[in-house]
Amino acid sequence: MTTRLFGGGRLPRRRPSRRHLVRIATVGLALATVGLLAGTANAEPTHHQWPTHGEPTLGANVTVFDPGMPVDEIQATLDAAYAEQVDNEMGTQRYAFLFKPGTYGTDEHPLQVKVGYYTEISGLGAEPTDVVINGKVEVYNRCLEDNGTSNCLALVNFWRTVSNLSIHINGAGQDGCRAGANFWAVSQAVSVRRLNVSGGTFSLMDYCTAGPQYASGGFIADSNLPDVVNGSQQQWLTRNSKVAGWSNAVWNQVFAGVQGAPDDADFPDPPYTTLDATPVSREKPYLFVDGHGKYQVRVPSAHRNTSGTSWADDTTQGRTLPLSSFFVAKPSDSVRKINLALALGKNLLLTPGVYDIDRSIDVRRPNTVVLGIGHATLTAVNGATPLAVADVPGAVIAGVTIDAGTKKSDTLLRVGREHGYHGWPLSTPSNPTTLSDVYFRVGGPHVGKTETALEVNSDNVLIDHTWVWRADHGVENFTDTQRWNTNIGRYGAVINGDNVTATGLFVEHFQRYNTVWNGDKGTTVLYQNELPYDPPTQADWQHGDVQGYAGYKVGDKVRKHDLYGGGVYVFNQNNPDIHTDNGFEVPQRPGVQLHHIMTVNLSAGTIDHVVNGVGGPADNSNTGQPVFVNQYPSP
Repeated sequence: MTTRLFGGGRLPRRRPSRRHLVRIATVGLALATVGLLAGTANAEPTHHQWPTHGEPTLGANVTVFDPGMPVDEIQATLDAAYAEQVDNEMGTQRYAFLFKPGTYGTDEHPLQVKVGYYTEISGLGAEPTDVVINGKVEVYNRCLEDNGTSNCLALVNFWRTVSNLSIHINGAGQDGCRAGANFWAVSQAVSVRRLNVSGGTFSLMDYCTAGPQYASGGFIADSNLPDVVNGSQQQWLTRNSKVAGWSNAVWNQVFAGVQGAPDDADFPDPPYTTLDATPVSREKPYLFVDGHGKYQVRVPSAHRNTSGTSWADDTTQGRTLPLSSFFVAKPSDSVRKINLALALGKNLLLTPGVYDIDRSIDVRRPNTVVLGIGHATLTAVNGATPLAVADVPGAVIAGVTIDAGTKKSDTLLRVGREHGYHGWPLSTPSNPTTLSDVYFRVGGPHVGKTETALEVNSDNVLIDHTWVWRADHGVENFTDTQRWNTNIGRYGAVINGDNVTATGLFVEHFQRYNTVWNGDKGTTVLYQNELPYDPPTQADWQHGDVQGYAGYKVGDKVRKHDLYGGGVYVFNQNNPDIHTDNGFEVPQRPGVQLHHIMTVNLSAGTIDHVVNGVGGPADNSNTGQPVFVNQYPSP
């Protein structure tokens, strides 16, 4: 296996604002393609190569460590990757660093892991306790001015992953401020799963660097944590976990099935939203090495009304698939080759890199697993929909980023055909199609265009952590008016299926409704939205007599819907005089319930009401001060 690092990207010189996204083949065809599926693609250009120690082929830019390797060697490898990735926000490099069972680092010589963009740090144990990092796994603020000494914040610390390991916090050799805490200063599209942390504090704020130290959003699931310092985090979802304590809250902190979570009886002071159990949950699939040294993928099963970690008492419930049941794809593999493998019954493992997708990757079989590692990224080419999932039960899409291309796509990910189509077989509540850590970008690294980023037509779908992002900044260096007319993203998430649940739905900056929920009996646990920065005029941000588009729209025909913990923010920096009538729009029915929602002005623009003419305004008279509605409709 080859591990490669390519040349680093360049951070655009700009000061961020508040935040700165098959039919089955015939036997003859199958036989004819055996050679194709077994073929070897040409290797990509290499700038660096690091040792990989005889591991199976998991793709370029994957490194597997074992506990017998010298700590200095592991540290040097990780430091080199971090040096390339710490500022590489819009780059094309992708990395996964995987740790075999064992302990890494000693009390005197801890392993200090710093995680940059598009980097995954994961253990290969069957349980999180099988891999122990004696040291830290951290993300710090980025200091964007004065040669990296001021304007330090985490608002653009996106796209990184840590999972399936234990951290025994050891700050030996670090300065006094950093010594006692593991810092995880991040914002959207950053995932913490199956983590077991001990020996200090887990801080979601990097308070050791110069201010303002802002941070904006994140996600923890299936983890056992010590005291957590939330600090400056504006919104956060913690799900199916255990915490020793939680301090500080800003605007929108949500807990679902978390043992030790703070009480929410005094909402909005502090602004906690706490559900004793998660309505629907399914943990993300993960790679592990079994007792015979064979690579396997564990696919957890779905559950209802659960709390605590899935691994507290026994192995996470689910099924185990051998790595041999996966087609291990490389960025150089064609969609035709990938689809042939899927049609022949393979699952799909997407290794790190950027894949140009000129027609849909078709997931048509029940229970198919598509697992990306190292932030594998699918980029639409010629207006394609990069990923299409049929109306089947149990498909799992996890760890994949999907980018719009320069030619407009109808959608970037479509789950199911038009709503109401009932092909074979139907989706089922007990085995929902699941999207875990699936991220979308319209613009940013390049121009992007799509009508809708995520479209869910199937019933019984679980969306477990997504960031659907129309870029508010990127390498294009556009003016805001140019971006409005060039980076086209009309709708972020459109949910047409019934019985759809979203845990951690982050959708931002789209040009009409950011989220439209037309399906009945839907549930969202934490919704975070920021309206677009860049409408040039009110006429560009208006439909009929209605000023603007709500950040969260529940369809007029919906009879039952629940939202727990929602926020819509406004920062109309291109034209601060623009108004949005409502942050949320919903039908006025007893079965449609919004719990703990808010709007906030970030210094430009106005949201006149929180929901349906109730609450508000959020404007320049109360910049940075949320306007809360505890319950809608009121009891």
